[in-house]
Amino acid sequence: MVRVLFVCMGNICRSPMAEGVFRRMLEGTGLTDKIYVDSAGTHSYHIGAPPDARGQATALRRGIDLRGIRARQVTVADFAEFDYVLAMDRNNFEHLLALCPDRELRRRIQLFMDFAPDLPEREVPDPYYGGPSGFERVMDLVDEAAHGLLIRIREQYRI
Repeated sequence: MVRVLFVCMGNICRSPMAEGVFRRMLEGTGLTDKIYVDSAGTHSYHIGAPPDARGQATALRRGIDLRGIRARQVTVADFAEFDYVLAMDRNNFEHLLALCPDRELRRRIQLFMDFAPDLPEREVPDPYYGGPSGFERVMDLVDEAAHGLLIRIREQYRI
């Protein structure tokens, strides 16, 4: 089974939105038994909290239910357990590299937007302090990168 972990700072906005979008894609392609998806945060601000209400509302308008997700913090064990550790921005990418004790496992850490090479954005912006339009933009970016990720996984693992 291929294992994917989406990571942002607090695990209440971007990474749970990515988890929900990617999970829905997997359901639509019948790959839920071949690809496991989770999300986490680099910081411990919101452990156990549900995703931000604005993110949940944005996702729900697109048919994605995030209510079952709860925030958790990235652990050192995640680097060995997940094939893809996908950071939403460079700050969290650098934090993940510093946290990962194994040089070989650091290859699993990537920027999520690298899977959307046709877009100019290289980071998913944090919508937490903004308005509803920021959450809509995050969903658009996440959707695009998730499509690219799914293509890459299907090619790499021939599924």
